[in-house]
Amino acid sequence: MPENSPRSTLSVTDNRTGRQYELDVLDGNVVRAMDLRQIKVSDGDFGMMAYDPGFTNTAFTTSRVTDVDGGRGVLEYRGYPIEQLAERSTFLEVAYLLLKGELPTQAQLDGFVRGVTFHTYVHENVLTLIKGFRYDAHAMGMMISLVAALSTFYPEAKDVDDADSRAAQINRLVAKMPTLAALTYRHHRGLPYIYPENELSYPANFLNMLFRIGGRDYRPNPVLERALDVLFILHADHEQNCSTTAMRVIGSSRADPFSAMAGAMAALYGPLHGGANEAVLRMLSEIGHTGNIPAFMESVRKGERRLMGFGHRVYKAYDPRASIIKRTAEDVFAVTGRNPLLDVALELEKIALQEEYFVKRHLYPNVDFYSGLIYQAMGFPVELFPVLFAIPRTVGWLAQWEEMVQDPEQRIARPRQVFKGCEPRDYVPVESR
Repeated sequence: MPENSPRSTLSVTDNRTGRQYELDVLDGNVVRAMDLRQIKVSDGDFGMMAYDPGFTNTAFTTSRVTDVDGGRGVLEYRGYPIEQLAERSTFLEVAYLLLKGELPTQAQLDGFVRGVTFHTYVHENVLTLIKGFRYDAHAMGMMISLVAALSTFYPEAKDVDDADSRAAQINRLVAKMPTLAALTYRHHRGLPYIYPENELSYPANFLNMLFRIGGRDYRPNPVLERALDVLFILHADHEQNCSTTAMRVIGSSRADPFSAMAGAMAALYGPLHGGANEAVLRMLSEIGHTGNIPAFMESVRKGERRLMGFGHRVYKAYDPRASIIKRTAEDVFAVTGRNPLLDVALELEKIALQEEYFVKRHLYPNVDFYSGLIYQAMGFPVELFPVLFAIPRTVGWLAQWEEMVQDPEQRIARPRQVFKGCEPRDYVPVESR
């Protein structure tokens, strides 16, 4: 190292004591939280902690799966831009990439597809569980229960340190999620269950299990089949979001992947995460037509209403997934007919991209803004929207989970707290209170 080159350290002066500390800076802008513990007023102190509600500025893991650069509007899976993957790849090829780290050869892809396809059927006892739900049970609540229940069908999944076992459970989950989702849909509709047809593609098989009536062959429109594949690619992973963090935290206790993923799905179930596209549809329906937009936007400026589907916790530029979905929407509407709410959506986007109020707040369209319109046009009921999110995100959750399991630095998650409760006090008998 040259004599005058800057050192990768951070000098800290504790003004309470006058002591100085030097912390190593890793990877350009990271300090280890445990290095703060040396900063104490006295030897008996616990040491300095960082207070970070919502983990807004805390890196709790290293990862090689997905990179999001919110400032530039970039999303990459294993280094590959999402735009290229959405245009040229298939969902199962992207699944292989996320899970294995590299794009597959044709032979590797064929083997992976066979491995997934082999596991699309579910045990007949799962149907008994499904029949136990009310006819109007929410699809996502059913899915969370069913995925958790799968852990009882595959007790060997508890051996998370066995690579072969992990691979088997990953294939099972990727394969069975569309089957379970289709079964919940048919349960809601009171329709007979449809078993997988494994000669179909991953999205076509899912559409067949959902929408086939009677004994007739069902072959989805290739435009809709491809649109679903693209949507699955776009939703496959998104770095350390709420549900992925849940997957890693639960997995850190060495829980089996079915149980960990049920927890991740529960996080996704929340309206601030997986339910956002449903909120967009409600907003567009409430606006109704373009003539009502000026009054609605004025209420947004006044802070009376929220502009759903705009802005993102990470992206401070246009969400790259949103532009892809917008193009996909046009292809879908060419087949299904144009949704009149699309005109409302386009006008909202135009205003948000031009007006200073929205631009300076980085309120660009996100992935949820157009996806709900597409799902609605394809015949999916609103209650199935978070399930449509969970099916592809299964791959990202599992890639992140397996990375965590193999990371020697990872320990069981156990965050600290800043306690502001009562001072120690003595118990008072009930008759004396």
